[in-house]
Amino acid sequence: MTLTAREIADLSGGTLAGEAAAPVTGAASAGSAGAGDVVFVEDEKALPAALASAAAVVIAGPFAAGATRDSGALVACEQPKLAFARVVARLHPAPRPSPGAHPSAVVDASAVLGRDVSIGAHAVVDAGVRLGDRVAVGPGAHIGCGVQVGDDTVFKANVTVYPGTSIGARVVVHAGSVLGSDGFGYVRDAATGRYEPFPQVGRLVIEDDVELGAVCTIDRGALGETRIARGTKLDNQVHVAHNVSVGEDVVISAQTGVAGSSVIEKGAIVAGQVGIADHVRIESGAILGAQCGVPSGKVIRGPGVLFWGTPARPIRQYLKELAALARLAKK
Repeated sequence: MTLTAREIADLSGGTLAGEAAAPVTGAASAGSAGAGDVVFVEDEKALPAALASAAAVVIAGPFAAGATRDSGALVACEQPKLAFARVVARLHPAPRPSPGAHPSAVVDASAVLGRDVSIGAHAVVDAGVRLGDRVAVGPGAHIGCGVQVGDDTVFKANVTVYPGTSIGARVVVHAGSVLGSDGFGYVRDAATGRYEPFPQVGRLVIEDDVELGAVCTIDRGALGETRIARGTKLDNQVHVAHNVSVGEDVVISAQTGVAGSSVIEKGAIVAGQVGIADHVRIESGAILGAQCGVPSGKVIRGPGVLFWGTPARPIRQYLKELAALARLAKK
């Protein structure tokens, strides 16, 4: 696909300088750009090198207003990285499989399929499933009984969705993820010392525009529900336990575990390998740094505040404690 500099300016809401018809067919960094590429600059110090590059179009921040190029075009806008991402998405739209079911797929007669649904090789769609328009079910995926799926949702290869799960529109689930499995709940018999399963009969709800990385596991509720709210993004290998509520536009990085009945509120950021114990509340906008540990029942609050360490505390406090320990060690 090709976009012109004028189209890129319109898409980004930016100001165009230079050749409005400059064609763009690819994307690159400023150091490797060739003719036909678009690049972006967030740091004013890097602007001269980008302007001198072979790129057809440079997208830069407001600091680039009034700058010029000898050839090609410059677009100055408020959010150059976001504009670049949107342009690349237009240039390289995600491929979608052709509508229809592969001959080896198994689709129950009671399943309701929307328009232009695609079902890959050896996939299974069970009884009572409802798939919205343009849903794509990847090879080897299994969509369990009664699952409801909104329009334009994509399941990559070998995804498993347990019965009763509800999934919204434009959700992307990457390979090997398991949605709606039993939570880790057992009751110990004091007389025998043996563990017996506690009922895991709730459900999992995933709202619109969520993206789940590869090999994520999200448990359904024990008696209520587990919910992943609109726009949330999970990295690979994230585990979310039963009865957890994750708010809108939360970002959770790889190898993080969230234990049962915890709440992560809107806009929180959770870095990699964070451990969140049960009945924790992470309030809106808080940031948990890599490898934080949050004990049971703790409340983490402070929009924009970075927490670090185990137990998690504001990074300023954490650094003061490290400095104090260093002074003691010298003594």
